[in-house]
Amino acid sequence: MSTPEQYAADKAAASGSSFYYAFLFLPNDRRAAITAFYAFCREVDDVVDEIRDPGVAHTTLAWWRQEVGKSFNGQASHPVMQALMPWCPRYGIQAQHLLTVIDGCQMDLDQSRYLDFANLQQYCHCVAGVVGEVAARIFGQTDEATTRYAHRLGLALQLTNILRDVGEDAARGRVYLPIDDLQRFDVKAHEIIKRGQGSEPDDFAKRFTALMQFQCERALRTYDEALALLPAADRRNQKPGLMMASIYRALLLEIGAEPSLVLTRRISLTPLRKFWLAWKVQALGRL
Repeated sequence: MSTPEQYAADKAAASGSSFYYAFLFLPNDRRAAITAFYAFCREVDDVVDEIRDPGVAHTTLAWWRQEVGKSFNGQASHPVMQALMPWCPRYGIQAQHLLTVIDGCQMDLDQSRYLDFANLQQYCHCVAGVVGEVAARIFGQTDEATTRYAHRLGLALQLTNILRDVGEDAARGRVYLPIDDLQRFDVKAHEIIKRGQGSEPDDFAKRFTALMQFQCERALRTYDEALALLPAADRRNQKPGLMMASIYRALLLEIGAEPSLVLTRRISLTPLRKFWLAWKVQALGRL
C-alpha cells in the first residue's frame, strides 16, 4: 500500500506536466511540498475534466471543500491532503488558497464562455494566480513584492495553457478566448467548436490565425510584465518559476508560429528540450 507522499508523487507525475522539470532542482523538503500541492490541484482539476455528470462534479467539489476544512482541523482523509498538510505551517499555505483553486474549478462547471479579458483574468487568478502565490512561498519567497510577480506569472502560464488547449476545450464545448476578442476578429465560438467545419477554410484560417496571434502577443507581454515584477532578492529562490516561464514561453512561441494546429493536436515540447530549458535557468539564472 502506497504512502500519501507516494500517492501525491504518482498523481503529479501522471499529469506529464512541465512542472516536473522545475521540481527536479529543488531540495527534498520543498520538492515534497510542491509535489503535494500540485497533486491537490490535479485532483480538483480532474473533477471538471473527467466527471461527465455535472451533478456528480458539483457534489465532488463540495466534498473537496469539506475535506479542506477538515484537513486544516487535523482530520485529513484523502492521501493528497495527508501529504500536503505537514508543509502548510512551514510555507504559509492557508485553507483559503486551496478553496480559491476549487472556486476556479467551480467556474469551469458553471460557465464555458468569458465576456472579456477582465472576466478571464478572474478565472485565471483562481486556477493559476493563487497557485503561483503558493508555489512562490514553497520555493522560498523572502520579499512580499514577489507575490505580485507570482500572480502575473500564473496568469501568463494559464494563458499559454488556454491557447495550447483551444482544440481540446472546444471538444468539451468550452471556449476560453474572450467573447469581445472573438468579435474583434470576426470568429464565432461555434466555428472554433466545429474546428472551422462549415466555414470557408481559407477565410476561417485567416481570421482564426489573426485572433490567435493577438492572444499570443498578449501572453508574451504578460511574461515580460511578470519578470519585471520579480524582486532581485528573490530571483535565486524563484528559479523553479523562471524555469516554468522559460518552458511555457518557448511553447507559446511554437503556438504562435502555426496557430491553426491547436485545433487538431496538442502542441508540446520534447522532454529533452524541457529539461534543457530548465537546466539553462538553473545554471545561468536567466531565461
